[in-house]
Amino acid sequence: MSTSINRDLVEVLLGQAASDGDGVKLKRVFGGSGAERFDPFLMLDEFGSDEAADYVGGFPSHPHRGFETVTYMLEGRMLHEDHLGNRGLLEPGGVQWMTAGKGIIHSEMPQQASGRMRGFQLWVNLPGAEKMQPASYTDLPSSAIAEQRLSGGGLVRVIAGEIDLSKGSVSGPVTGKSTEPLYLDLHLLPGERVELPLSMHLNAMLYVYEGQVTHHGREQDQPLDKSRLGRLGPGNRIALSAENEGAKVLVIAGKPLGEPIVQYGPFVMNSRDEIEQALRDYRDGRLAS
Repeated sequence: MSTSINRDLVEVLLGQAASDGDGVKLKRVFGGSGAERFDPFLMLDEFGSDEAADYVGGFPSHPHRGFETVTYMLEGRMLHEDHLGNRGLLEPGGVQWMTAGKGIIHSEMPQQASGRMRGFQLWVNLPGAEKMQPASYTDLPSSAIAEQRLSGGGLVRVIAGEIDLSKGSVSGPVTGKSTEPLYLDLHLLPGERVELPLSMHLNAMLYVYEGQVTHHGREQDQPLDKSRLGRLGPGNRIALSAENEGAKVLVIAGKPLGEPIVQYGPFVMNSRDEIEQALRDYRDGRLAS
């Protein structure tokens, strides 16, 4: 019988205020330089506001190449349209998993002029051998996301991957990817503790978006407050307990690619030459052809 080894917190980051698209205010949890330590993930943004001026400009038409974008909507409605003529309305609890591959040009525009809009966008790198695949995407309504009650009374939503829980294994709608992504949304009751098995070979992180948790590591227990991301070290188990008000936590893990990461805005490749080719292709109208 294998020994359970709790993962330790090796880095804690506080999301920073940023702006993207047409003036959309957001919180950049991580992204940019030093992305290698989150391999295969490149960026996590949280967007959320009650003020329409903070989001109504949306994300007009823009290109991507070489990675995947995962948009998880908590509140509000967003319309995605791309150069292939695809249209998808993202509503509360829903997810869009888009593979930019060799190139896609799309827009993400709010479908409301008031009220609250909140959610996350995660960027997942692609291995070099898959960067030039045809673009594709999957729209997943809230009803397609697997849900399971935890033994302590909370809830887990499984967007991607598979997790073994006390009541059995739960698989999300997104599986079979070479980066082996695991994407969970944990809703913990006050004082609830959860222990999640996790393969040793995956990189993992936690993001607390409501409440506060205590992370139980191999060496010590550490608090993790709202708007903090915790990068985890090696091990085969994640152990958390929610504080008095309960907590909501994203658990994100994936298989590291171990490849060079060269990023220029919306293009992520393995070399500078490939970035320059992407820029030429975009300038000449070939990026998404």
